[in-house]
Order: sequence, then structure tokens, then C-alpha cells
Amino acid sequence: MKAKEIMTKEVVTVTREMTVEELARLFTRHDISGAPVVDNEGKLIGIVTENDLIKMEQRLHIPTVINIFDAVIYLGSSKKFEEDIKRMAASKVEDIYKKDVVTIDENATLEEIATIMCDKNIHHLPVIKKGKISGVIGKKDIMKAIASGKR
Repeated sequence: MKAKEIMTKEVVTVTREMTVEELARLFTRHDISGAPVVDNEGKLIGIVTENDLIKMEQRLHIPTVINIFDAVIYLGSSKKFEEDIKRMAASKVEDIYKKDVVTIDENATLEEIATIMCDKNIHHLPVIKKGKISGVIGKKDIMKAIASGKR
């Protein structure tokens, strides 16, 4: 089976300007767990998932620091700490979406799709045709393909 045969063609997309509350309502209303983020021209610029929303609510881990001769040394990643604070204070999609998106074309096989999802721990793969989003494949689409017996 090819991506074009199993993808969801009616893709719900979001913009960077959408609030996280609107995003959560959209996910709930459409019973989806992620959506491509597009710019004003409809070009794919990222992806946002329910995990990104859930991470906003997690407990903040404060890194251990050591003071030596008026210098502060972080034993953890200070950059990660800054990113965690930014994420927890997020109010818009632009604050939480992932900019590095793995995409596939319509002719990717089920085996290729499953391999990408497993190797990269990805649950949503936008399908691109001529530079535009033509569909999206999620875990449920893979399950439907397997259940159909047409693998």
C-alpha cells in the first residue's frame, strides 16, 4: 500500500497565531492528536501534537547549579531549562510547535512509513505533493491499513 491510499485527505491545519486553548478545542472537536502548522500561503512550516500541549502542564525541573568564584555552572542544560519555561508559559501555537518536520510523498510504501515512524518516534507524517500538503498519516491510518489486510 502507498501513502496516497491510506492517508487522511481532509487535513486539519493550524497557524502559528492560534492560541493553545483554540488548539486543544480543535483537537477535541476533530478527534485528532496532531496537526500540520502552515503559514499564510498554506506552506508547511511545522507540526504540533497533543504531546506538545501536555508538556505545557508538566512539572518544571529546576537544574542543579554550582557557584564557584562568582560563576554559575549548570549541571543540567540551561538551554533546556529556558525552553521548558518558554513552553510552560506558551499562549500560542508558535511557542510550542516543532519546526523540523519529517514528510513523505504520496508514493511512500507502508513499510517505509512504518520504518520512519518507528525510527524517528513520529506519530504524524504530512504527505506532500508538489510542495503542498495533500494528506497526513497518523498511527490510526496505519492500523486501518493493517486491519484491511491489503498490506
